[in-house]
Amino acid sequence: MVASIIELATQYGRYGYRKVTGLLRNGGWLVNRKRVERIWRQEGLKVPRKQPKRRRLWLNDGSCVRLRPERRNHVWSYDFTAGRTSDGRPLRFLAILDEYTRECLALVVGRSLTSEDVLYALWRLFTTRGLPDFIRSDNGSEFTANRVRGFLGVIGVKTLYIEPGSPWENGYCESFIGKFKDEFLKRELLDTLLEAKVLTEDWRGEYNHVRPHSALNYKPPAPQAMLPRGYTTHLCEQFVS
Repeated sequence: MVASIIELATQYGRYGYRKVTGLLRNGGWLVNRKRVERIWRQEGLKVPRKQPKRRRLWLNDGSCVRLRPERRNHVWSYDFTAGRTSDGRPLRFLAILDEYTRECLALVVGRSLTSEDVLYALWRLFTTRGLPDFIRSDNGSEFTANRVRGFLGVIGVKTLYIEPGSPWENGYCESFIGKFKDEFLKRELLDTLLEAKVLTEDWRGEYNHVRPHSALNYKPPAPQAMLPRGYTTHLCEQFVS
């Protein structure tokens, strides 16, 4: 077991002993968390010191998150974050989440991303997974563009825009992006756009299918994909074509 713990700690450098315990259990080990903690300390394992603390994602009563997800495809959220390739050129990432399952539905990568890219990413998800009831975002121009709002309105997806200057109201996405930066962007040296796309998708697969999530009793999200709804494809194609 000691060798397995060391191997997992080496492979997933930002995971602590609790997540490593979840990985062991998911892999078939019958193991007590305190035993893993004891071995963890004996072997001198630790997670590297994190960056300065971020603002809380929501209040104790959860009031910042104005609509809590109740089921799969109830509330999705999306947001952007930025990075750079090794030559200093910019990268932009669009993350789309299902807030209930915590699954990352898409991580779109480009040198720049516009409302057209948002529209296309949503179209692909809607035609393969079905429609959410709501989608939450900030008031960025990519999310409030007329074509995006019109598209969502026609197919019946309601928009939830957070208050300006209040990123914690999009807490699920903010939390995910924090993990993405900590566990991927700050650990990978990306040389090209193609490399960024490939490695980002690899990390998304790890996040969805391997990484233990504390809110899911240290299980990975990885829910079964929803079947597409028949009428969705026709409506989506009208806006993307």
